[in-house]
Amino acid sequence: MKSFRFSHSRAQANMTSHSIHSAWVALFVACLFLSSSLEAGRPPNIVLMVADDLGFAELGCYGQQKIRTPNIDRLAAEGRRFTRHDSGAPTCAPSRCVLLTGRHLGHADIRANRQATDAAGKAIEGQHPMAATTRTLAEVLKAHGYATAAFGKWGLGRPDSPGAPARHGFDLFLGYNCQAQAHSYYPPHLWRNDEMFPFNAHPVPGHVRRTQGVVAKSDWAGERRAPEYMVDEALAFMRRQRGGPFFLYLPFIEPHVALQPPPDLVETYPADWDDRPYLGQCGYTPHPRPRAAYAALVTALDRHVGRIMAGLDALGLRQDTLVVFTSDNGTTHDAAADPVLGVGGVDARFFGSTAGLRGRKGSVYEGGLRVPLIVRWPGRVPAGTTSANWTYFADHFPTLCEAAGLAVPEGLDGTSQWPDWRGLAPRPRRVPMTWVFAEYGGQVALRDGALKLVRTNLMAKGGPGPWELYDLESDPGEERDLAGRRPGDVRRLVELLARENAENATFPVSLGK
Repeated sequence: MKSFRFSHSRAQANMTSHSIHSAWVALFVACLFLSSSLEAGRPPNIVLMVADDLGFAELGCYGQQKIRTPNIDRLAAEGRRFTRHDSGAPTCAPSRCVLLTGRHLGHADIRANRQATDAAGKAIEGQHPMAATTRTLAEVLKAHGYATAAFGKWGLGRPDSPGAPARHGFDLFLGYNCQAQAHSYYPPHLWRNDEMFPFNAHPVPGHVRRTQGVVAKSDWAGERRAPEYMVDEALAFMRRQRGGPFFLYLPFIEPHVALQPPPDLVETYPADWDDRPYLGQCGYTPHPRPRAAYAALVTALDRHVGRIMAGLDALGLRQDTLVVFTSDNGTTHDAAADPVLGVGGVDARFFGSTAGLRGRKGSVYEGGLRVPLIVRWPGRVPAGTTSANWTYFADHFPTLCEAAGLAVPEGLDGTSQWPDWRGLAPRPRRVPMTWVFAEYGGQVALRDGALKLVRTNLMAKGGPGPWELYDLESDPGEERDLAGRRPGDVRRLVELLARENAENATFPVSLGK
């Protein structure tokens, strides 16, 4: 506010003290009005929470009957729940790349998980990096006055690479830079920006196989569990930035295996769930009670969400904060070594994790892509509502920009879903939902409305599979292939997919003939 200088003319000298008092009162009221107007129009804080390998139906608000998730269920009751939301990819790194850049897998830098290597080609900590020129949501928000931070799992480039969090708009990153390191909940070290710091003097590895003998608690529990520490640090960031606006990205590591949940939560689930221990036969660490342990991992995730929500309330930020909760891909998949327990000991059938959808993690069928999405912003997002609109990760970047009152940048593949988040009619989609996935044999998919085109095994020795076509409206389980009966739709969607598939020399996928 500009300062005022008063000249002391005879007329001013004759002003009564009452007049002076009235003038200052009027000025004070005007300033209060201006301040309240700015406050009412301030951009929201944004909290983006992303679970790791959480299945579509592993939350109570999505029909789960066995696993307790009271905090996430409450978030859904206070906000809007989406029933047809897909991730950016069916595995970690490419999905997060789509989420943060708003570019689908046909245009994304990262189209598969790939470990970083040294000059000799030996695997080292970290993943293949995003390009330094790739723009992220964090960069756009930071340029418009947001304080930005990420706590959890990165997986998009080593600290010394072009893909480091600090090079993509994050003022602060704390957690696992490498997603392979995040397989252990009791790691030897974590990262704060580009500095590694020790975390456990006696870490528990994420991969230990035991083929015989007793599986003891010491096999799966250690001194200091990383997720709780990262939530502590996230709460501290919120306290420091309570004046806002801030963007808080929380890529949690639960419920990704290894099965290393908080011991107290394991004991809250029925002992008769588990008739045998998991010995590590499908990778990762053993556990004496694998089903109870997996449920405990999901409930631990729910605890983190509850702490973040309570932190917002304690700071008086509930009304000023847009909260988004989702998962990076579908639930953990089967393994040939065990017909019941899958990778890491996860029994997804026992929990009905996909709600009958086909496929799991690593698959472009809906069981690998369909994930929960819950959004809450009191007064802006209608509470206790649901949406059946088809959406996916590429939409988050433009949606959050619009919610923050910012112009949506050019060159994004997603469509802003802000009207739908507010309970209004969805916007027409400009670019079809696209997946070009250079992993698990090479897979592609494209969705145009309810029609979904799929092709698998594009990089397999036996050659690509046939084009498949599904109507997800009438066949959500992708059981009835319509390709033979609707060749015109197949040709049209193949042409759309070819148009959306830009060449990527690092992650090449040929669509085949």
